[in-house]
Amino acid sequence: MDHSELHRIAAAALPFYAEQGGEAALFEHAWRQRLPLLIKGPTGCGKTRFVEHMAARLGRPLITVSCHDDLAAADLVGRHLLGTQGTLWADGPLARAVRQGAICYLDEVVEARKDTTVVLHPLADDRRVLPIERTGEQLVAPPEFMLVISYNPGYQSLLKSLKPSTRQRFIALTLGYPAPAVEEAILRTEAGASPHLAATLVRLGTALRQLTDQDLEETASTRLLVMAARLAVSGVPLPAACRAAIVDALTDDADTAAALCEVVQALIG
Repeated sequence: MDHSELHRIAAAALPFYAEQGGEAALFEHAWRQRLPLLIKGPTGCGKTRFVEHMAARLGRPLITVSCHDDLAAADLVGRHLLGTQGTLWADGPLARAVRQGAICYLDEVVEARKDTTVVLHPLADDRRVLPIERTGEQLVAPPEFMLVISYNPGYQSLLKSLKPSTRQRFIALTLGYPAPAVEEAILRTEAGASPHLAATLVRLGTALRQLTDQDLEETASTRLLVMAARLAVSGVPLPAACRAAIVDALTDDADTAAALCEVVQALIG
């Protein structure tokens, strides 16, 4: 197998990600400099796919944790479990990532309890160690290990925000929804959308994101546009695809849904 064939296979194995502007280079520099990374951006803009893409591109295993308000420090670090041979220590995902030299990605980290995120501090500064208090072990992160966290600034509140002592240990990268040309390319690649369908859905997404008079917690993300495109490509009429994948995904309120449907009708007929 020649070099060009190996390169083609490696490229095909990469999770697809359409770069917005320099974020891949920044991620790689952070990894090489052993710097932890904080990614900020709205729901469905591609944060998780970006991390998956970069882990594959750098040839590192990826361990992902979806954070929630019941996430305890032991869920990250590990705990003793009772087995047939007695009590055994079981690493949590964070400890496994350190041992493997993996990239550990904590998605929506502000959802975790503040006392949980404190365990990240010694890993996210120059020490790069993970103390395991219950075993007395000090795990030293190898050079290949990287800590990546993300959150949606739209959900920020006094009750759900990163402590300054946590935030200032990370370099930060802000992602938004892609530019129209990039978003159209995503729909063509991810959903097999025609250029016309991709352009139509991107115009719809742009219009919905500009709405300010509707009580929406979220807006039309790239993820929702991809799902609408997939339905349409499979044969669902475009208005029905947009209703199922976008309108009804964004709201349960009948009046708000009716207003969104008016926008859909005006743009796609």
